[in-house]
Amino acid sequence: QVHFVESGGGLVQPGGSLRLSCAASVFTLDFYGIAWFRQAPGKEREAVACISSSDDLTYYADSVKGRFTISKNRGNNTMYLQMNNLKPEDTAVYYCAIDRRWYSGGYCLLEYDYWGQGTQVTVSS
Repeated sequence: QVHFVESGGGLVQPGGSLRLSCAASVFTLDFYGIAWFRQAPGKEREAVACISSSDDLTYYADSVKGRFTISKNRGNNTMYLQMNNLKPEDTAVYYCAIDRRWYSGGYCLLEYDYWGQGTQVTVSS
């Protein structure tokens, strides 16, 4: 079983920035596909940003392109989501996820092996 420590969520004004971190109880994330999902009240969970395991290509949802950046450090067990120019519609619980499948192409999987517990992001004035 993999455990996660998520941090960085909180309340921010529109136009502000937050950086989410997710540390997994694995030696390194180098060989995992990683992703950030979010779920707003009354809405379905949606993929925000993903990195495929074998080629490190990225995917971003249209709603966050140019504002969010997903990353992970080589040889490290921590992944990040830098969120800039935040909007009220970004308000949601954000979840990190990782998967052991080896794949390429920069897309998000439908399911991931392991999920973080979630961190609340609220964008409001």
